Amino acid sequence: MMCVVCNQAEIIFATTSVLLERDELSLVIKNVPAQVCPNCGEAYADETVTTVVLREAEKMAMAGAKMDVIEYMEKDN
Repeated sequence: MMCVVCNQAEIIFATTSVLLERDELSLVIKNVPAQVCPNCGEAYADETVTTVVLREAEKMAMAGAKMDVIEYMEKDN
């Protein structure tokens, strides 16, 4: 699939870091599996990965943390 942002390269499987911010909260999740454009760096995560990332962010918000950096880990449902 061609990158929809730059339309200059085919996306490849790789990992990326995701920054999520809400009000004063900031969460960085490293080594997130995604399809990544080698030209512009745009990353596309699938639905399962996105669900895990958003659940981690919600846990952080519920715990009252202000900032955290974690490694991506696939969760068993």
